[in-house]
Amino acid sequence: MIRFLAILLITFGSYISHAFAQQKILKEAVERAKGDGFSGVILVAENGKVLYKEVMGMRIYEKRILLHEDDIFELASLSKQFTAMMIMMCKEKGLLDFDDQVSKYVEIPYPKITIRNLLTHTSGLPDYQAIMDAHWDKSKVDGNTEILEYLREYAPVKSFDPGEQYEYSNTGYVLLASIVEKATGKDFVELMREWIFQPLKMKSTDIRSLEEKAKVQTFAAGHLKDENGNFVNANTFHSSDYTVWLGERKGPGRVSSNAADLLKWDQALNTEKLVSKETMEEAFTPFRLNNERRSYYGFGWEIEPKSPFGKMVMHTGDNPGYKTIIVRFIEEDKTIIILNNNAHPDMMRLVEAATLSLGKW
Repeated sequence: MIRFLAILLITFGSYISHAFAQQKILKEAVERAKGDGFSGVILVAENGKVLYKEVMGMRIYEKRILLHEDDIFELASLSKQFTAMMIMMCKEKGLLDFDDQVSKYVEIPYPKITIRNLLTHTSGLPDYQAIMDAHWDKSKVDGNTEILEYLREYAPVKSFDPGEQYEYSNTGYVLLASIVEKATGKDFVELMREWIFQPLKMKSTDIRSLEEKAKVQTFAAGHLKDENGNFVNANTFHSSDYTVWLGERKGPGRVSSNAADLLKWDQALNTEKLVSKETMEEAFTPFRLNNERRSYYGFGWEIEPKSPFGKMVMHTGDNPGYKTIIVRFIEEDKTIIILNNNAHPDMMRLVEAATLSLGKW
């Protein structure tokens, strides 16, 4: 996870009384990003009202198709907050408890891991992608069933005992999606549509296969620079191959959406449309490790208790060609959403500028 609050806390006080200066900082940062070739959508909102929105760059560089504000991006690990919500909804329906053993739902060779450990990245599970990369026939596409099968077959050593420390784990979120399927008896993708996307009218949001993404005209392709310094589709690089042969995995990624739908999601989290306020509060509570120290990752969210605007929760995403982030200052209902489709290195500067701009409009 990328932390930027140290910089903000130093610079925030210098601009807090200068509203126009703060907004100027954001506009200047956007203009600088444009000049540096940033491609993406920036949205800043307060109380669900859009204060600032900017779109720049290309949906498809090779065809010189301009990006539009409603274009759809791969969210990468922002998907984890949706997976966590599915678990939270299952809990409220009485289908599971956060402190249930994972082995109650799926067979894995690692005892004493709880659902809460998976949600908070405190399980110590080994990296599933490394296991599949070493042993999987990459001419085939795998999903959760095959990942679980290989975890059982090869059983690589876990990093630490459950609850001992925090270590970001995509494996844990694969297991969470499989637990949802076991607890409900339904397909995870279909259930997420039924429980989250459709009720919130997130019409541009889905978990799409490669074939389905190809049919969406407004899908913003991820881009990386080739040896000549030109942006080309990220899927042409060998390093991106895993997005194909891991193309059916569920849980840690694969949700695609746009800025408008993510604002709907953001605002729904302030209500009880999906789960109770008590459950949301638990999702935004730091995990207490076995040594009583706190780990500041909740249920699909990184947590910062003391930001310039009170409690903040955020998450980043990183897929070949994509960088994404959502920042929520939940006490003041301020939101920053940035979706980038050319892996631009300056995204966090835009987040810092957007945060400063929220001081006063």
